[in-house]
Amino acid sequence: MNFASLPDRRASLDPDGAAVSDGRQALTNVQLLRRVQAATRHLQDLGIGPGDVVALKLTNRVEFVLLLFASWRLGATITPVNPSMTDVEVARQLKDSRARLLVSEDGEAAVADGTAVLAVGELRDDAAAEPDEAPLPDPSTLALLIYTSGTTGVPKGVMLDHANIDAMADMGRQALEVGPADRCLLILPLFHVNGIVVSTLVPLLAGASVTIADRFNPQTFFDVVERERPTFFSAVPTIYSMLAALPDQVRPDTSSLRFGVCGAAPASAELLTRFEARYGFPLVEGYGLSEGTCGSTINPVAGPRRAGTVGLPFPGQEIRIVDADGSEVPPGADGEVVVRGPNVMRGYLGRPEETAKVIVDRWLHTGDVGRLDADGYLTLVGRSKDMIIRGGENIYPKEIEDVLVGDPSVLEAAVIGVPDEKWGEVVVAYVQPRPGSAVDPSALQSRCARSLTGFKRPTAFFVVDAIPKNPVGKIDKVSLRAAHAEVSARS
Repeated sequence: MNFASLPDRRASLDPDGAAVSDGRQALTNVQLLRRVQAATRHLQDLGIGPGDVVALKLTNRVEFVLLLFASWRLGATITPVNPSMTDVEVARQLKDSRARLLVSEDGEAAVADGTAVLAVGELRDDAAAEPDEAPLPDPSTLALLIYTSGTTGVPKGVMLDHANIDAMADMGRQALEVGPADRCLLILPLFHVNGIVVSTLVPLLAGASVTIADRFNPQTFFDVVERERPTFFSAVPTIYSMLAALPDQVRPDTSSLRFGVCGAAPASAELLTRFEARYGFPLVEGYGLSEGTCGSTINPVAGPRRAGTVGLPFPGQEIRIVDADGSEVPPGADGEVVVRGPNVMRGYLGRPEETAKVIVDRWLHTGDVGRLDADGYLTLVGRSKDMIIRGGENIYPKEIEDVLVGDPSVLEAAVIGVPDEKWGEVVVAYVQPRPGSAVDPSALQSRCARSLTGFKRPTAFFVVDAIPKNPVGKIDKVSLRAAHAEVSARS
């Protein structure tokens, strides 16, 4: 599917059908097309053309979707920016991506030299203007540049071309059995690849509609469900845990929902079973990563769902489990999860060596440890990286450790994830002072607040005489986690 022309196709097939809405506006298919055409001309007048990068630092709103399609019609690339990022983080992404334009919420100041800024409220919406012709971009044209942290601590730009998103959206449509009668409730952030691909492009490709919800609130979520009558939505385990913890007297009408997708972090089989028993619709757990354009496995919507697993490969993808030498292991044996398919990213922007490490013979090496059963269902058993997952957000300790050791009083820092009932994991930091120095945790807290997004900031700082090391002199996070758990159990 050529997504640049998807608004045209929808307007032709069903002009007055519902397309996309948020709390401020609701667009039919023909209105979506006209607004996309107006946004395209606006970007063009600002000098945006083929190969340019447009950064969107926006909350979830209709304009995000308009700018996606408008940029693609011009052969440009979208890089989503988390609105909660610090100015330091935003400037780094804008510089690395070489963004020509940043579209931000009204009233925000510019954060990087050399990047033009457009306030979203100024986006042209002249629906009566002369219509344009939908182009046919080359499938290898870069569509999305999704930034994800790496083990080096430096965020990397995951390059997803039109062939990637075309393949992933069609895979999602097939696996989730989405059709024109569906309505997706979008509650995940649009700066995540799931929000763009699974919650927006999949339903729009299938002829369905998208309702963009305000910021998730467990107290009002089911009010939105009862009012909007969606047929499915995607969320992370933390959201399902919050909903499962609502008072027993909360008994909403969920009859419109066919299923909920659960991903981005491991969920317990107990949570999935308990949630479905209470609310009457199934949760289908899946697994994927940005480098694979979002999803690689999913439990079947209509077929056998196996709680505790993350399901079967999406149509058109292959999953293998390999040992340290790259040899495939038999069913039931643990090893690294590797993925192959047309959804696998082009690579990391400007990082050919790192790309070559994770994509070997077209197989994407995820760094996750899992096993396949005899029927091909994947179970994740661990992470070979030190990644922390807080409420579905991926956090790499090295990025935080680099901020902490930048303090002149800190000799060394080790960041770990510790269990948390609400978020799954939260960040804590262990710091070792420089000789003759005293560490001030409140100063470290302020330092993190200046450089790190809120969810990356440690919830606690522990000042220790020495950070444990393994026999080869590397920080031993296994023993650090064990010691932390032991202390926590005693307290």
